[in-house]
Amino acid sequence: MKNGKKNHSPLGNFATGASLGGKVSEYAEHEEIYAQGPPAPTLFFIQRGGVRLSTQSKYQATAVTGILGVNDFFGELCLAGYPLRMSTAVAMKSSSIRVIKKVKMFELLRKKAKASNALVGHLLASVKKYQDHVADLLTSSAEQRLASVLLRLAHLDESGSPLSEIPVIHHQILAEMVGTTRPRINLFMNRFRKLGYIDYDGGLEVRQSLRKVLRGRKKPAAA
Repeated sequence: MKNGKKNHSPLGNFATGASLGGKVSEYAEHEEIYAQGPPAPTLFFIQRGGVRLSTQSKYQATAVTGILGVNDFFGELCLAGYPLRMSTAVAMKSSSIRVIKKVKMFELLRKKAKASNALVGHLLASVKKYQDHVADLLTSSAEQRLASVLLRLAHLDESGSPLSEIPVIHHQILAEMVGTTRPRINLFMNRFRKLGYIDYDGGLEVRQSLRKVLRGRKKPAAA
């Protein structure tokens, strides 16, 4: 049987929902949680459901930049001094999300040194993941980028279980995250399933063996 999702919260066992304070809000499938651009006085913690983040630049189409699930934070850049929302957040399905005021989170972090250090580590890791994503766009094939996205979503880019399950994600969304077309995503996903790297059984099973697709990836050229 499939392994359950581990607690990947940046605050570890401290982030047990109610201990974070704030108020839990319910969001329907496809409901917007916040839009890109307005002030960012709050951050969010997913207790049930899933969230899609997307970003739009002035002259380009909207790009999906993240798919988040239970125990994930989002909107946390407000803690790093960003005054405005840097993305648009939409519920992928019916979700329960804890809304935490920035000032209250700062108070809590001042009282909990361990949690504060963990959150700083999380923010730095987020920057590293963004840099890795940019490097993928420059050095990897579309098939390898898709494998990287699936491994990240299943938290299998970290040490841990050889198998994880995530909600089935629309192939158009994966295409936007990877930077390719939906037909190519269909082709790659079918290939991954035939090779035993993924499987569909209610959710999407992702196996560590998918990492084989990343072998032979080019290294970025020296600056």
